[in-house]
Amino acid sequence: GSTFQYLLVQKTGAQKNVGLIQLNRPQALNALCEGLMAELRRALEAMESDPQVGAIVLTGSQKAFAGKVRPLPTPKFWGRRESWCPSLLLFAAGADIKEMQSKTFQECYNGAFLGGWDKVSVVRKPIIAAVNGYALGGGCELAMMCDIIYAGEKAQFGQPEILLGTIPGAGGTQRLTRAVGKSLAMEMVLTGDRISA
Repeated sequence: GSTFQYLLVQKTGAQKNVGLIQLNRPQALNALCEGLMAELRRALEAMESDPQVGAIVLTGSQKAFAGKVRPLPTPKFWGRRESWCPSLLLFAAGADIKEMQSKTFQECYNGAFLGGWDKVSVVRKPIIAAVNGYALGGGCELAMMCDIIYAGEKAQFGQPEILLGTIPGAGGTQRLTRAVGKSLAMEMVLTGDRISA
């Protein structure tokens, strides 16, 4: 099996037919760096080609805020408690701004920056985003690429790119409009405000 630096990947459920991909970059609040996204593409390709996997759950890392907030109760999912991962505190805080800040427009344009981010939206098996914390910027876009978003009580979604003087770059403006309607999408994108589940 493949080893991953930024992900925890396993098959779970009574029949081991649910692929579980957990973002695991807690020191950076699961910021979506190029390495993490390359690993995510690799993990998704492996699960898509695995005939045993019927669905995929994409979630965040519980270690991001370890010890600061008490864990939430584990939700029952598909009727089996043991087939679910623990309630998590962070999905993804967004794209890795430190990694992006030194890139020029030409580097981004010529290097197909964000080019492989859409892998989540083209996988043929259903992908469920399990969010119970922050899904901001690229993290919100990643969640919206999934077929279903399972949002916990603590889930917060937002497109705060405007606060950095830019706009969502991985399909967020289009997907957000379809998900929440034009008015709320415009408010979120133009103010950087977050919404809860």
